[in-house]
Amino acid sequence: MGFFSKIGEGLKKTRDSLLQSMNTMLHSFTRIDEELFEELEEILIMGDVGATTAGRICEELRRKVKERGETDPGRIQGLLEETVAELLRGGQELELHTKPAVILVIGVNGVGKTTTIGKLAARFGAEGKKVVLGAADTFRAAAIEQLEIWAERAGADIVKHTQGSDPAAVVFDTLSAAKARDADVVICDTAGRLHNKKNLMDELGKIGRVIDREVPDADKEILLVLDATTGQNAVNQVREFRNAAGITGIVLTKLDGTARGGVVLTIREELDVPVKFIGVGEGVDDLMPFDPDDFAHGLFGDAR
Repeated sequence: MGFFSKIGEGLKKTRDSLLQSMNTMLHSFTRIDEELFEELEEILIMGDVGATTAGRICEELRRKVKERGETDPGRIQGLLEETVAELLRGGQELELHTKPAVILVIGVNGVGKTTTIGKLAARFGAEGKKVVLGAADTFRAAAIEQLEIWAERAGADIVKHTQGSDPAAVVFDTLSAAKARDADVVICDTAGRLHNKKNLMDELGKIGRVIDREVPDADKEILLVLDATTGQNAVNQVREFRNAAGITGIVLTKLDGTARGGVVLTIREELDVPVKFIGVGEGVDDLMPFDPDDFAHGLFGDAR
């Protein structure tokens, strides 16, 4: 099953809700006017697109309608898909060109951080790259054990300390091991206590400083893992973590049919953070690079 098939399944709840409301609304209009845009904006907000983002999308639609001389309400759905794809494009690729390159994976508990790391390690391993994992979530013993299982499955090395150890020390030892073993990619797990805990944010800052000091010239990605079912709460998590760690991209997990996919648009438009991967299932191959056009089609397009 390809990206679009899986994304279509994952976005089904959001898509069905949006399209049903939108089609009903569009059929009540005989021409495109301001009232249509106002109703469309309300529908987008109800679909977990933030109010500011919904307003900006409708502004862009107004511009396109005027520029192209559109009058048929039936054209709005296609224009909306096109507009959303444009909004989401840019920054999807991981920028990892140095040796080693570093990925720091952050996020609250329960979003699938450790599983995401395992899947990333498997992806890099399949490309022939040597991967070292750092078990820097020392807050939970289960996280270390889970990462060990994924390391074995993915054929990656792992550096770990005991539960309760200093996470920054784990990261330091992981980077030292990566340099000594001529590794291509370092991926570090982190603790995931709730995003309003100051000590977690301080910890992430300390880890960031260790990385900058030990591999100052390395390409670095800081990926925030978000649960797709949490809707606008995810936006608050992006704000909090971005202030502490400078996020370069999002991994959106649990896109399994209960997801509230509209939030992706808000994160991109209001916070300017690109989605880089999407988790659409439990399998190793179910972490997929984000495709803006397929995602927009999954939300607003007709069936392929």
